[in-house]
Amino acid sequence: MNKWEQLDKQFVWHPFTQQQEWVRTEQLVIERGEGVKLIDTAGKEYYDGVSSLWVNLHGHRRPEIDAAIRAQLDEIAHSTMLGLINKPAGELAERLVKLAPAGLAKVFYSDDGSTAVEAALKMAFQYWQHKGQGQKQKFLTLASAYHGDTIGAVSVGGVDLFHRTFKPLLFETAHLPCPSCFHCTLTEQKEACPLLCADALEAILAEHHESIAGVIIEPLVQAAAGMLLQPKGYLRRVRDLTQQYGVLLIADEVAVGFGRTGKMFACEHEGVTPDFLALSKGITGGYLPLAATLTTREIYDAFLGEPHEGKTFYHGHSYTGNPLACAAALASLDIFEQDNVLDGLAEKMALLSSYRTRLAAHPAVGDVRQCGMIMALELLADKEKRVPFPPEKMIASSVCRAARQYGLIIRNIGDVVTFMPPLASTTAELEAMLAALERALLDVFSGAAVRANDGCAF
Repeated sequence: MNKWEQLDKQFVWHPFTQQQEWVRTEQLVIERGEGVKLIDTAGKEYYDGVSSLWVNLHGHRRPEIDAAIRAQLDEIAHSTMLGLINKPAGELAERLVKLAPAGLAKVFYSDDGSTAVEAALKMAFQYWQHKGQGQKQKFLTLASAYHGDTIGAVSVGGVDLFHRTFKPLLFETAHLPCPSCFHCTLTEQKEACPLLCADALEAILAEHHESIAGVIIEPLVQAAAGMLLQPKGYLRRVRDLTQQYGVLLIADEVAVGFGRTGKMFACEHEGVTPDFLALSKGITGGYLPLAATLTTREIYDAFLGEPHEGKTFYHGHSYTGNPLACAAALASLDIFEQDNVLDGLAEKMALLSSYRTRLAAHPAVGDVRQCGMIMALELLADKEKRVPFPPEKMIASSVCRAARQYGLIIRNIGDVVTFMPPLASTTAELEAMLAALERALLDVFSGAAVRANDGCAF
């Protein structure tokens, strides 16, 4: 055990990690990054197959972002936005509004995905008070939803493993059926399904819209639920229904924004403008913590008034609009333009799609899901009967561990293996990553791999 692993195991508490297992298992210490690879203290290289948890877009040590941060350091690292303005925050807000779905006009900064969602929930709640409809206090969310770990974000979540401990602390929400066709229990005629999952939303809105403040949704892909894909047209129908019944729509694009689905924002695929758009993760290209909650001029205007009227949005963070983070985000957006990143994704997405049939042929792969540059493999003990593996076997964790032998870092969510490489990955790099994944599957299911886990539940 080297010095850094020893220090970690003595002093650090890791997220989503069973520490008892962690401290008795050998762990990697990442020392450097280069392009789409991570390099450990022994000098071994690994493809960053989950983009350092879905944040890295353009690769590590990207010269343009490095230079932007250094240049900002020569001016100022941070100043508060309480009563003051900084240059990068305003420039970034303008860029985000121009890129976002039409109608989103104002940007509220925070620190991460949870806080971006938290701000949207509180804005939606307070908005209805200002509009004289204070009875609109409830939120609708999808079963298996994940929107972060602050108490408000957990309240609108639906991943029992993550959230059940905190139930006494949470406000009440209503859960809609998860719109994953692979897991659908509403019909067996999935090919001809008329979006029965959306009908459930309509039924609730028709009866209870007067008490509902908003619906929150991860557009196209429920990421932390296991990369669950929504059927085509579902997002559009949700938007239409929320507008019809006068309910606000919060689109949580923390995981799926900034090119992950093949467009800058997932809402663009179905021509949807939500009332709130929550962004984080890839916003700085994977460099620094930053989040943004975008909303409409109409909602912003509802908070305007004289100080004594009590319409102010009393919410904020010490590092709101941090200049270093905003400078990194601006540089990331510049790379999107100069490298024509979105146009270059078509070939890469096609490559991932070509692997779906190969991977799906494996006897333990029950489903292969892909949306843009997002892919996931759901592992099943019996794929015909859809019988899962016993949780204690930690099969998907074993696959992730085995992949490291072949130079690939990936993560699992339960028995779903997730794959979300940096957008900058070349087709050759993607092929190398997928080959490593195939070899890991072969090892685990031939019994060659040691089924140790890294103590992680996520």
